[in-house]
Amino acid sequence: MFKKILIANRGEIACRVIKSARKMGIKTVAIYSDADRNALHVRMADEAVHIGPAPANQSYIVIDKVMAAIKETGAEAVHPGYGFLSENSKFAEALEAAGVAFIGPPVKAIEAMGDKITSKKLAQEAGVSTVPGYMGLIADGDEAVKISGEIGYPVMIKASAGGGGKGMRIAWKEDEVREGFESSKNEAANSFGDDRIFIEKFVTQPRHIEIQVLADSHGNTIYLGERECSIQRRNQKVIEEAPSPFLDEATRKAMGEQACALAAAVGYTSAGTVEFIVDGERNFYFLEMNTRLQVEHPVTELITGVDLVEQMIRVAYGEKLAMSQDDIKLTGWAMESRLYAEDPYRNFLPSIGRLSRYRPPEETATADAAVRNDTGVFEGGEISMYYDPMIAKLCTWGPDRATAIEEMRVALDSFEVEGIGHNLPFLSAVYDHPKFISGEMTTAFIAEEYPDGFEGVTLEQGDLRKVAAAAAAMYRLAEIRRTRVSGRMDNHERKVGDDWVVSVQGDSYPVTLKADRDGTTVVFGDGAEMRVSSDWTPGDSLALLQIDGAPLVLKVNKITGGFRLRTRGADLAVKIRTPRGAELAALMPEKLPPDTSKLLLCPMPGLIVKVNVAVGDEVQEGQALCTVEAMKMENILRAERSGKVSKVNADAGDSLAVDDVIMEFE
Repeated sequence: MFKKILIANRGEIACRVIKSARKMGIKTVAIYSDADRNALHVRMADEAVHIGPAPANQSYIVIDKVMAAIKETGAEAVHPGYGFLSENSKFAEALEAAGVAFIGPPVKAIEAMGDKITSKKLAQEAGVSTVPGYMGLIADGDEAVKISGEIGYPVMIKASAGGGGKGMRIAWKEDEVREGFESSKNEAANSFGDDRIFIEKFVTQPRHIEIQVLADSHGNTIYLGERECSIQRRNQKVIEEAPSPFLDEATRKAMGEQACALAAAVGYTSAGTVEFIVDGERNFYFLEMNTRLQVEHPVTELITGVDLVEQMIRVAYGEKLAMSQDDIKLTGWAMESRLYAEDPYRNFLPSIGRLSRYRPPEETATADAAVRNDTGVFEGGEISMYYDPMIAKLCTWGPDRATAIEEMRVALDSFEVEGIGHNLPFLSAVYDHPKFISGEMTTAFIAEEYPDGFEGVTLEQGDLRKVAAAAAAMYRLAEIRRTRVSGRMDNHERKVGDDWVVSVQGDSYPVTLKADRDGTTVVFGDGAEMRVSSDWTPGDSLALLQIDGAPLVLKVNKITGGFRLRTRGADLAVKIRTPRGAELAALMPEKLPPDTSKLLLCPMPGLIVKVNVAVGDEVQEGQALCTVEAMKMENILRAERSGKVSKVNADAGDSLAVDDVIMEFE
């Protein structure tokens, strides 16, 4: 077996590979840029080599620099992770020429399947049903418009060398094709060093289901079930699960066999994924093949018990697969939630900064449930603007789908992240959505269910009462602690009352508390009672409570006169007052937010790529005003209404912070 491997990647996937290598007794080498000098993958590896400045095109995807690190450390093999150089045939060729094993497929397979245009042509030649589209190279926006009209709208504009949603746009009309074509080319060039674009028909109401394949160099190819990846935003997967709630055994078998046949036809070895679009009648169409380890591979590992990274290493070493198709059994259900450094309340725009708090739920594995968190960050670390915004993959397993979902709900509520914007509230909202619970979702789920973006969760009355009861019981404990510290309470005089009014989400609940050694009985004004028990102590940022015997997990921050409580996607300012205090509070005027309707604010830290308008220009609703780039994605900011530009405060090339004023309007 290899004695030392280099991981040509960063973040959570580098950490993931290191874990399997360590388990196998293999030494590891990390590479890092200026921005990653103190990164977790650098800390975990046995050795680390600096390879250049923060931008990936000056460090992680510069083949010569990676090859120099291999030579310096004497690594015998390289695992590329995903993204960066993972599907770069020139990198695989360089490794082969240097006598270093590539922990991935052969060069010819990468060339055949890694390029989306080539792979679709080969699939068509092999008789695989594919989505209608134009596979040739497209010269400019005019040609893109012409081709799109021939295919028929809507169309998908995609980077040939793309992945992870980069260089991908959906266009419903000519103007969107022109804009999308240019942005896709720019993103593709910046992310992959390859700006080739192709266009295909966008199939409405599709499900995105992919098959995991595993092949060795001795002619053995198997599939390890499927993953449902339909919950996507901007063509980027957000939640994945295995198996799919939509497939039946016959369709699963047919898709698996077709995926294996395609892999075998191109001499594929290692782990790979064949992606399909599946319609409502369970007809499936080849989409592309990813010649690498997928981001969402943990859910397959959880339901099969197969360590895919270990298998990739063994195949690269020349070993035969130690399992056959008959050995693959799908057990239970697994969910994966991608934790992104992005602000769901600002249309999911990237967020950067320091993780002032990062406390994932405890990883567990029993016969009844499991929690797994693949991450590449740590508390106190920096989230950089230079790389993908995903910072962790939270996974749960249960014997059935309902259990896996419930385990995920509790795990999400228990995940503490502070200092940056993040999508934990949105993830929680999805897991409580009736359409997701039923399994009846498509890739249009987020666009259809959150057409105006995510504005938070409004709890139902029953859940709201549970939060109110918990808050009242917790506040009483905090008040007792406060009075003891101040010396205003002794054994003869009780200063903390039992009657309170809890105000939350626009409702007020008069309550009376009856506390004992085992907990608190909360009596509402209408006579209803709830029993609250917990070992929470004032100052704890996480409260694990039981409300009438059912679990409730709250993230807790102290605010004046109450708490900021977060649970199941809701972010609540809870005020707890005496009855008299509540009467007086009701008389106070409401403080209104400042008027920013005549300002264009920068929605995220980023770089101004282009300014489309000048002072004095009349703009119309929906018109492009400027383009901001952050975390390898271009974001076009548009006018929300008609108006006249009175001032422009930023130029192309300027770096801006969140809420910096880009331009003003009359």
